[in-house]
Amino acid sequence: MTKEDLYHFIVKHRLGVLGSISPDGVPQGALVGIAVTRDLEIIFDTVSTSRKYPNLTQNPRASFVVGWEGEVTLQYEGLAREPKGSELARYQETYFAVWPECRSHLSWPSVAYFVLRPKWIRYSDYDQNPPQIEEFSF
Repeated sequence: MTKEDLYHFIVKHRLGVLGSISPDGVPQGALVGIAVTRDLEIIFDTVSTSRKYPNLTQNPRASFVVGWEGEVTLQYEGLAREPKGSELARYQETYFAVWPECRSHLSWPSVAYFVLRPKWIRYSDYDQNPPQIEEFSF
């Protein structure tokens, strides 16, 4: 499995479960709409009034689980950041290519975008025998 294979797996999925840690150390999960870059960066939007916003701004370590059809999943750990300026505009274009209806979120006063850069990924396919399990570090 290559980085390109991982990209094609993620791009087939529009949703992922984000894991973050609250300021008092409590793990929290949220289902979010996602997009992915060729560098395997996951992009999503949220609002600054959500639980995930202060979680990620205070502790950028986060995780995703993508895919749950059958027994094929991708586990993803990385660091989140909130891009600004022209960098944000570039990531928004990637996100809006998957979620064009979310352009309307730009009018929301509290909308925010995060990008996660991978540190570790595990691809697991238990729908085959023997199972295919591969790990990647970045």
